[in-house]
Amino acid sequence: MPNHPILIFVKAASRKKYQSAHIMKTNCFLALAAASLLGLAYTPPGFSAEPPPTTAAALPGADAKGVDPEIVGEEKAVLTAAPNVPPPIQRKHATKVIVSLEVRELVKRMADGVDYLFWTFGGEVPGLFIRVREGDLVEFHLNNHPSSKMPHNIDLHAVTGPGGGAASSFTAPGHTSQFSFKAMNPGLYVYHCATAPVGMHVANGMYGMILVEPKEGLPAVEHEYYVMQGDFYTKGKFGEEGLQPFDMDKAVDEKPSYVVFNGSVGSLVGDKALKAKVGDRVRLFVGNGGPNLTSSFHVIGEIFDKVYAEGGIKVTQEQVQTTGVPPGGSAVVEFKVEVPGTFILVDHALFRAFNKGALGMLKVDGPQNLLVYSGKEVDATYLGESAMGGAEGKVAAMEAQLKKAIAGDPKIAAMGKDILMEKGKRVFTQVCFACHQPEGQGLPGVFPPLAKSDYLMADKSRAITALIKGLGGPLTVNGQAFNGVMPPSTLNDEQIANVLTYVRNSWGNAGDVVTIDEVKKVHAEITGQ
Repeated sequence: MPNHPILIFVKAASRKKYQSAHIMKTNCFLALAAASLLGLAYTPPGFSAEPPPTTAAALPGADAKGVDPEIVGEEKAVLTAAPNVPPPIQRKHATKVIVSLEVRELVKRMADGVDYLFWTFGGEVPGLFIRVREGDLVEFHLNNHPSSKMPHNIDLHAVTGPGGGAASSFTAPGHTSQFSFKAMNPGLYVYHCATAPVGMHVANGMYGMILVEPKEGLPAVEHEYYVMQGDFYTKGKFGEEGLQPFDMDKAVDEKPSYVVFNGSVGSLVGDKALKAKVGDRVRLFVGNGGPNLTSSFHVIGEIFDKVYAEGGIKVTQEQVQTTGVPPGGSAVVEFKVEVPGTFILVDHALFRAFNKGALGMLKVDGPQNLLVYSGKEVDATYLGESAMGGAEGKVAAMEAQLKKAIAGDPKIAAMGKDILMEKGKRVFTQVCFACHQPEGQGLPGVFPPLAKSDYLMADKSRAITALIKGLGGPLTVNGQAFNGVMPPSTLNDEQIANVLTYVRNSWGNAGDVVTIDEVKKVHAEITGQ
């Protein structure tokens, strides 16, 4: 039936560039409805799921599969939002596990000041963590909230069956679907939506993980956490404020605006950091929703004692620094924390970590062990052959010119100081805190403090210059010598003004507003434009 009208309609619709979720939903349901009325079984190219049956009578029902003699009793699955993980399974027999997961399309925080319309499993990105035991019979209920604009389904990589369940779970808004599967293969598996366009559904946050625990269980540890990376494609650049729409062109070109852990910038920092105590063993269930980028997962200052690569149940490597996690893949890493401090979780493709958001924290409390890690023991002057001769004089001359040229502008572009401070805090949290630390305390001998900083407060134009040009060579801050390198920032003039206003008025600093015009004047003086 190559010339059937409904096929002509579907093919024509597929040639049109995606305009909006609403248009796509309308075309999809018109095609499916027409096909249903004409008695056709046609599925548009690219769909991995079947349209919902027109009548309940067409379904075989839950009893049609028969009875599994290994199953004893039933229970409702405990589902948790990242970074939390359901508790280990204590029972020694297989059971029927009922999983009920709701799909919701929600506006949520991508970064401070940045919102995004996420498509979610359980109202969270990543989706809720599911934990079952090898041999369990899983009865899965997928519920698509009536407020949704799109149909959705679920492909669980733990499922042995067509589409990983996608073919049986295509669910329209305001509907629910049910299917079941036997958890035959232990391991850590990704699940995701597989409704066309599949890449777009995943890029909007529709992924999560399911752990099928082996019958014998996993070795006991003090802490288990759920960390999942994803790449997001917004019309605006990283940090551009407001409700950001999805950008299909960026997604196809694999050029994300954000690469984050657990659905947003800063999801695992500050008060939301992972926590442990010295001597604890930590297990991280690490996943990558993608849809495009492979993660090089690394914890700065730790070595993975054991790695279960690709989500399998066997330890494939020990004493590992960085492990790769592909899109749609996972890994389990375990390590013991020996010393206190803040350990940074990153995708070691480092511009993703420090410029796009793929950064988290593990805060470890407890006594020091100076034999394991002493901290800084010596801080002495070293002048190598490649030392920056004459740089200080040039910088000093430039700073003198800048002081003379910049008179300052008292106007604050119709915004109060408190608003500028809040905007600056966002920039600091997203870009600066990893080196200078959340309270501006810096790292002794490595990164100078911003808190109560005499160097920062002595010269406003010098601070602006440092952000624009970067800073290198010896300097003294609060009587302590430092000799490092800060690269030029990629911030725009407004972001520089805001972040300097924030740091010059926080943690014991008391300064005035840094205006955009002041930054522009310094920028112009440096570039000669």
